[in-house]
Amino acid sequence: MKPTRRRFIKLASATLAAPAFVRSAAADNWPRDKPIRATIPFSPGASIDIIGRIASDALSQRIGQTIVIDNRGGAGGTIGTMQVARAEPDGYTLLINSSNHTIAPAIYRNLQFDTANDFAGVALFGTVPNVLLVAPSKGFKTVHDLVAKAKTGDMTFSSSGVGSASHWAAERFRISAGFKATHIPFRGGLESLTEVMTGRVDFCCIGISAGISFIKDGTAQCLCVTSLKRSPALPDVITSTEAGYKDSHYNFWNGLLAPAKTPRPIVERLNQEVMAALANPETQKKLAVQGVEPSPVTPAEYDAQMRMEIAENTRIAKEAGVQY
Repeated sequence: MKPTRRRFIKLASATLAAPAFVRSAAADNWPRDKPIRATIPFSPGASIDIIGRIASDALSQRIGQTIVIDNRGGAGGTIGTMQVARAEPDGYTLLINSSNHTIAPAIYRNLQFDTANDFAGVALFGTVPNVLLVAPSKGFKTVHDLVAKAKTGDMTFSSSGVGSASHWAAERFRISAGFKATHIPFRGGLESLTEVMTGRVDFCCIGISAGISFIKDGTAQCLCVTSLKRSPALPDVITSTEAGYKDSHYNFWNGLLAPAKTPRPIVERLNQEVMAALANPETQKKLAVQGVEPSPVTPAEYDAQMRMEIAENTRIAKEAGVQY
């Protein structure tokens, strides 16, 4: 499955042209005059928080209903995710999450929810490349400099939590480049990035949306984008693939999920409304600034993608020796 901007426009246009496509009693009665709570299982300032709030604002305006953001960070996103898994499946409690959703079952032995069966994919907001960041004071001129240093001694990297997308991006790069490094997890992306900018941690891989302002003001140095192609948000920055590190790419998705037993008409209605909200030119502009690339999928495609990723991440976890 290769979502494209052209497909996004096509699906969004179809949604706008046929708003009654999935009407039913359940969908017609949703949303009532009741706030919708969207849990983000990471602290404020993380890429998923920034992107999730942009998408939520657009959705709220479209459906005329308040969406309350609830940041519940910790344990690589599993604490907030577990709360949504146990919530009433009525369309008023949702989860805004990223690719870490399909990493968790690969690394946690005693996960208290079933990623594949306790959630229904609703809609993807888009995908975001990660950037490999270091402190300017470290003196690395290129990503090859960092790898050379890593192969001669101790190296540390930070993340927004065990099993987070930033953790996985760094692990994939580390495995591809062939060096060992100590993982230092934090509760959120900003905490992780702060430790890198101070020089206390050697590097991190973090979503462009969370790191771009620090790159532009010079407090963080970007050595590469861990993706197959360059990001329009940082067109002059080389990719890890261009640098010669095969299979080092890791773009992570950001999207909306619901408890699995949420009535299907509500899931389909939500998908339509999100697609239409994201088609708004102003929303597209805001997401583009954050390095977000459109990823139009149906709920069924979203579910299939998650199951495929769980299998792939299980393989990577075994290769990296990551399990808790």
